Amino acid sequence: MLKNLHRAALAAVLALTAATTPALADTTQRVNQLAEAQADRLVSTFKHLHANPELGFQETETAKQVSKRLKKLGYQVHTGIGGTGVAAVLKNGDGPVVMFRSDMDGLPVKEDTGLDYASRKQVTLDDGSKTHVAHACGHDAHVSWLLGIAEVMRETRDAWAGTLVLIAQPAEELIQGAQAMVDDGLYDRVPKPELLISAHVFPVWPAGTVAVRAGRRMAGSDQLDVTLHGVGGHGSSPQNTVDPVVMGARSVMAYQTIVSRNVDPQKPAVLTVGASQIGEANNVIPDNGTLKLNLRWYEKPVREQMLDAIKRETNGIARAAGVADDKMPEYTLKGYSEPVYNDEALAEQAQQTLAAGLGKEALMPGFPPVMGSEDFPMLVAGIEDARTLFMEVGGGAPDVMKKYMATGELPPMNHNPKFEIINPRLAITTAVKANSLLLLDALSVD
Repeated sequence: MLKNLHRAALAAVLALTAATTPALADTTQRVNQLAEAQADRLVSTFKHLHANPELGFQETETAKQVSKRLKKLGYQVHTGIGGTGVAAVLKNGDGPVVMFRSDMDGLPVKEDTGLDYASRKQVTLDDGSKTHVAHACGHDAHVSWLLGIAEVMRETRDAWAGTLVLIAQPAEELIQGAQAMVDDGLYDRVPKPELLISAHVFPVWPAGTVAVRAGRRMAGSDQLDVTLHGVGGHGSSPQNTVDPVVMGARSVMAYQTIVSRNVDPQKPAVLTVGASQIGEANNVIPDNGTLKLNLRWYEKPVREQMLDAIKRETNGIARAAGVADDKMPEYTLKGYSEPVYNDEALAEQAQQTLAAGLGKEALMPGFPPVMGSEDFPMLVAGIEDARTLFMEVGGGAPDVMKKYMATGELPPMNHNPKFEIINPRLAITTAVKANSLLLLDALSVD
């Protein structure tokens, strides 16, 4: 069982025997039936959420829908955690505490799928500008299967013991929501888990499949703002200014060699300047401006190398431009997440559980380590001995891999305006089944 995986040898024995027991077969059948019975309702929820996406920390209506459904199912529900986060608890006797998390937020993307339930939503941002919003990363499916899992676990309470905690998390796309929930007293409301499970949909695998791969899965991430302070003035008199536009341009170019000339080439790292916000008028040299950076890494020493180099290069450019000591660049970390890592023994047991419950044909090999990020590990970053398990859920066409092997082309991926979950009914019900089986395994009655 997953809860016993610190005893690797015993876990292996249990896995091999459990796959053949009548009790497991009966539980699997019940899970399948409960998931299929909800399918129409979950698809309806998915389509509603897809058409009505909400940006990070603005997921008020999504959170209301989640909390209403979970309360109706008998969960103890806590709302407004970290802004819009929802935590629900189902206690079922003595046993371990296991947590499952789904994220809720959409993206500032204009959808271009042509779906009859496509998002047409626009919102006004704090600066007065407007943006389109879309669920271009599948979080609408994540919320839907969270609700499906909640019902399966309630209806199978005779098969497990312990405490189940369900999390509907805000602002994953900002890499801030998980930490916001923790900082806002999540664990004053719910018990700390021993195991945290999360899942994400990807169109690279066919709908109806899942993957759990050991080792590195997704990179750690930082969102860093670099504020440059200069001396503004008229565009005709640059000699009377300290130009942050030039400092910004020089800084962007200097950053391009930080990874290539500071980081061991065998250690993955990415430094991206996603935005430069300096000045507004053609004939005005501004006082200040901001560079918006994103860092990706797997090892913390690499992270520190990049942060140190960014400060060293930027400060050097500022000093060379004549910036006074009291106006040196400022560095603001807005979001941070640890890398996603699947323990080998934990992943192996999960694969065995899923193969027994879904069939071996439903298991994909899992993608190699990527530089994309997920912030759900921050929910347990401060909890000693807590482990995480990350699952990939297929959302692509049946022949997606055949097309890739033949042409080298993949479908529109996450964050693309054309991102689409093919056959959401199959993708969502498969996720409900797979994650429910993992939770039941972790909370099983020995």
